[in-house]
Amino acid sequence: MAKCPYCEKPVVLKASGSEKENEVRKETKGMIKKEVMYSCPHCDKVLGFGFFLGGMITGRP
Repeated sequence: MAKCPYCEKPVVLKASGSEKENEVRKETKGMIKKEVMYSCPHCDKVLGFGFFLGGMITGRP
């Protein structure tokens, strides 16, 4: 399991069942060009950024 580089607590990208409290927070902004910010669920520090094309053109949420 991965650990946050700041607080060293366990984190997972997609959680199921009892791991929900360790799921990385994902904040998405934009309609066609989606920008994403990932943060630690324990210490709220930013873990990374990403972007993808989504929305009506690609059918991605």
